[in-house]
Amino acid sequence: MQKNQVLAIEDNEPIVNLVRRFLEEEDIDLIHENTAAGGIEYLTHKIPAAVLLDLNLPDKNGMEVLKEITRQGMPTNVIVMTGHGSVSNAVEAMTNGAFDFLEKPFSSDRLLVSVRNALEHRKLREIVDQIDDLNRSRFCGFIGRSPKMQAVYTTIENAATSKATIFILGESGTGKELAAQAIHKLSPRAKGPFIPLNCAAIPADLVESEIFGHVRGAFTGAVKDREGAVSRSNQGTLFLDEICEMSIELQAKMLRFLQSGQFQRVGGNSIETVDVRIVCATNREPMTEVQAGRFREDLYYRLNVIPINLPPLSERERDALYIARHLLDKFSKEENKHFVEFNEDVENFLLSYNWPGNVRELENVLRNIIVLNDGSNVTLNMVPDQLKSDKSAVNKSIMNMVQQNYHQDSSTDSTDDSKIKPLWQVESEAIERAITLCGGNIPKAAVLLDVSASTIYRKKQSWDDNNS
Repeated sequence: MQKNQVLAIEDNEPIVNLVRRFLEEEDIDLIHENTAAGGIEYLTHKIPAAVLLDLNLPDKNGMEVLKEITRQGMPTNVIVMTGHGSVSNAVEAMTNGAFDFLEKPFSSDRLLVSVRNALEHRKLREIVDQIDDLNRSRFCGFIGRSPKMQAVYTTIENAATSKATIFILGESGTGKELAAQAIHKLSPRAKGPFIPLNCAAIPADLVESEIFGHVRGAFTGAVKDREGAVSRSNQGTLFLDEICEMSIELQAKMLRFLQSGQFQRVGGNSIETVDVRIVCATNREPMTEVQAGRFREDLYYRLNVIPINLPPLSERERDALYIARHLLDKFSKEENKHFVEFNEDVENFLLSYNWPGNVRELENVLRNIIVLNDGSNVTLNMVPDQLKSDKSAVNKSIMNMVQQNYHQDSSTDSTDDSKIKPLWQVESEAIERAITLCGGNIPKAAVLLDVSASTIYRKKQSWDDNNS
């Protein structure tokens, strides 16, 4: 059985020898590097089960090594060791992804408990990954690890093999056609045709012909018989995007087709039969359209057998950053540019911006940045000014709400000094309010408050200690 590898990045030889002696009875192969550069070089070739990391290295602060391990998502648990321990160091290390924190000198028992916990945690994580792929970062063209997208992936997998009609709901740019393609690829009809049709992109008087086809002479310009999307998708999947744009009259014909599989071409007399799987989508709220009389209720219930709700990018946690990294690599190669990564302030910006145009807007922004600039790193000055001003408007809105909330609490009696709150409490309320307005997303709140996320974590820790 292969031993667990533990990497010690430590320049103090006596400490390394002590660690080696403490761990000699464990099933561990201890690797030693005495510089940050050596440790990073080792990590580029092999990922150990755990890392023992000194913060005071001769060539670089160990915190930078920790940040790099966390940034790259390396599947190892980092135990920080330092002779300069303090609450602030511990909080910063844990905030930046450390598994545990040891202050020198440490006892053998303390080291063993920490290392054993790190190894056990790594083992459990590997078991979870093998049993169930619950943290897929990619799925049939989608990129994203957020829980909401994991639920979408599961629904698509379960629905694809059935014959049921699927109704995809979501804002413009969230990937409705991509979801329809995934359903088709995973279905028994995968070898058949996939025919997409955007009902909003076709003139109203031609939609019926596009769907069902027409015969020669059916209307001005119909110079020959023409197959519609229904016929072309026989034995496959027909994707009707923006179906709420369809006229009431055509909705009635669509309902009859869904119920029987039969249809007539425009101007024709013969009945044709096809075997088609229907997937529909809309960026509107279907029940609102039904209540307004613009969409048939019976058609809605016929289509809405399996609904799939695609979340907006703003509700997908860190997915915007994962998608942006993929697009950076893809577009850089296409445009023969040299970009390899984003600066930290750009990453924070990508996570804090609301993305009203969703993934489509993110694609356009990345293409704009790459076409108009070059270099190895994307910097904040390369981001289009319009996006930065929109972000500033969001920042101002949040701060106004925070201030209004405080003023409402404190303006009842301007002469009553009992209403004056300690400065730390005012700061605490402002930060907690911002976190709430950002849906619990601390990195996003930090960007909009113009402070670092680690600052918020440290302050929260301090307030918790004061209240305990």
